[in-house]
Amino acid sequence: MMTRSGRPVLCLTLTASLCASACSDAQSTPPGATLAIGELLGGADTLHARAIGPQPFTFPADHGPHPEFRTEWWYFTGSLTAERGRELGYQLTFFRSALTDSASFLNAAGVERSSWRTRHAYMAHLAVTDAADAHFHSAEKFARGAAGLAGAHAPPLRVWLDDWSVESVSAATTFPVRLKAHADDFALDLVLHQGKPIVLQGDRGFSRKGAEAGNASYYYSLTRMPTGGTIRTPAGTHAVTGTSWLDREWSTSVLPPGVNGWDWLSLQLDDSTELMLYRLRRADGTVDPFSAATFIAADGTARGFGANEFGMRPVRMWRTADGVEYPVAWSVAIPALDLTVDVRAALDDQELNHAVRYWEGMVGARGTHAGRPISGRGYLEMTGYAGAQDSTQ
Repeated sequence: MMTRSGRPVLCLTLTASLCASACSDAQSTPPGATLAIGELLGGADTLHARAIGPQPFTFPADHGPHPEFRTEWWYFTGSLTAERGRELGYQLTFFRSALTDSASFLNAAGVERSSWRTRHAYMAHLAVTDAADAHFHSAEKFARGAAGLAGAHAPPLRVWLDDWSVESVSAATTFPVRLKAHADDFALDLVLHQGKPIVLQGDRGFSRKGAEAGNASYYYSLTRMPTGGTIRTPAGTHAVTGTSWLDREWSTSVLPPGVNGWDWLSLQLDDSTELMLYRLRRADGTVDPFSAATFIAADGTARGFGANEFGMRPVRMWRTADGVEYPVAWSVAIPALDLTVDVRAALDDQELNHAVRYWEGMVGARGTHAGRPISGRGYLEMTGYAGAQDSTQ
């Protein structure tokens, strides 16, 4: 989203407790407190596979689920334009969390013991930013991965939770895909084409987040997906076009001890290049050395940068009503590319205050690249700023 490197928001522990005990239906509002991101994506796990080194990717199968790993997400964000230049952004994300190892759910013949019993819990987040009206809308759902309530498969690709879904338009090919989701006062119905080639993040798709074996994920992105369709807000239904970004990641134990959050940024620039950066933040306020960046050239060629090869510096803070501060303006630089951009939130208040509390929203960027002016749009994600605060505060 960190993973987005790490990725956001995985309400793994809460999702598991909800769905293991009470999720007989898709649920929109979970009870209880929000959880710290370090609790959710760290820790030891001996029941599931771990990312321990590069491995071949196989498409289209890898667009689908990886149930041998503990956590996984399909993370879509996009910057779109409607009538008279109205700017709209969206996020639609599906998270899968394994509840236990697969053997615990099989009988002696290797068959699932019950169609209601499940090894997986699903969570989904939907958000829309309407810059013209200065409104941000978000919603959340949970369901168990049983009885058709939620699930994932490929090919063809289908990921769903209740009536929210991403699905291949044709059974013959993975892309284009159709995204459909709605809440009480906002909704989206979009078709996304693949666009540029798949980018394997890190070392051939192996993205290390720490020095210990297994503190890593398998991670790929589609960084410029031509997009069209409709977005509904309280102001009406808008025909939109633009570009989307897909992050896919699966892992078992991503964050090492001492890392309590991250700042992740994706930018689609007007010279047909893209930029992804994530800054892992340690509890003492320093930047973790496993932070990283990727620059994608116009021809799809990707180049990676380590933590000491790029800068991502907060410039301005925004404070929530209960005192949580998020940096909503940043200065970004990659000296080797002669690239410098100033990033600003389209709206300051794009915080999702759900099972995991984090900020994720549309941003704009202006700067220079190789001496030429450049601008763009994208998405910024920030986790770990709120800590384990009660979501009702």
